[in-house]
Amino acid sequence: MKVIVVGAGVVGTMHAWHAVERGHEVVHIEREAEARGASLRNFGQIWVSGRAGGEELETALRARELWEGIGARVPGLGFRANGSLTPVRNDLERAVAEAALARPDAAARGYKLLTAEEARSINPALRGDFEAALWCERDAAVEPRTAQLALREALLATGKYTFLPNREVRDVVGDTAVRDDHGDVHSGDVVVLCTGAWLSGLVREIAGPIPVRRVRLQMMQTEPLGEALTTSVADADSFRYYPAYQSEALDALNAHQAQEPVAAAHKMQLLMVQRRDGGLTIGDTHEYEHPFAFDTLEDPYEHVTRVVEDFLGRPLPKIRRRWAGVYAQCTDTTRVVHRQQVRDGVWLVTGPGGRGMTCSPDIAETTANHLGW
Repeated sequence: MKVIVVGAGVVGTMHAWHAVERGHEVVHIEREAEARGASLRNFGQIWVSGRAGGEELETALRARELWEGIGARVPGLGFRANGSLTPVRNDLERAVAEAALARPDAAARGYKLLTAEEARSINPALRGDFEAALWCERDAAVEPRTAQLALREALLATGKYTFLPNREVRDVVGDTAVRDDHGDVHSGDVVVLCTGAWLSGLVREIAGPIPVRRVRLQMMQTEPLGEALTTSVADADSFRYYPAYQSEALDALNAHQAQEPVAAAHKMQLLMVQRRDGGLTIGDTHEYEHPFAFDTLEDPYEHVTRVVEDFLGRPLPKIRRRWAGVYAQCTDTTRVVHRQQVRDGVWLVTGPGGRGMTCSPDIAETTANHLGW
């Protein structure tokens, strides 16, 4: 079988990976020299802890298993089973963590409530003030800026994979072929469109309106910290954002502990991961209303810097980079992904939202199973 994959972000690359793993030939087309969208502009987190119970958690856990296996074969991914800590600072925040521990799927996530001392024994860089921390053993991380490059190198070594950059697909020709902006036609047995947040142009023409929206975020990265941040780190605002933490305790937190105005205005949470070079990737904000701003705002960066410095008990290193990104998210946020047959032999796979990096291996495996690869 010959599979045409359009889009070289993490979702498209994982579809190529599963096709090649099953013995198929892949032609992988990307409109830029390499992917430049949300697949690079994220934390690189394999984030199990906050996922909704049921299908979303099952997807994340299977993806976590797949990431670990692929990471053992492709060291360039930088896979590490670092887990995460969410420090809590008072009884209201602790109660939300305790409610999470009472979930029937808490053990599958590797939840444990640690004292501040126990948390610091796992992550000594957390020298600031907090009372306890929710530990999630199943969380992990990869290097987002280089993951697709490392996977592509491994794919090229198989002899079954062709990468065609700087080609924008303009049309679907017949049932299982596409025409690019060079005028070349690429034919296969199946076409999978993994176009990320590119929802206009070809996608609109062949799929019409789809239940997917675009979301904009702001993030930043520091110079090396100078010590190991051994886990990913979140704050209690992540309780407000992720569905796993919905509970009466969260209702009480929202009622009695207002989110800081800047964080509320920009729908913020803290997530933080250390990169292999020692720098910290820190974020983030969420913007849902179009048109998106074309610039980045400083107030959210100042807020998240204060939160991080409170946990670390020290100033942050110099900020090296700031950026904005846009990802595609299903408007029904309980759906993991939008998977739609748009023509005979042509499938559109998009809309995982902030779950893309976490869930892409399982999303692609599910596509492969569904199509009988």
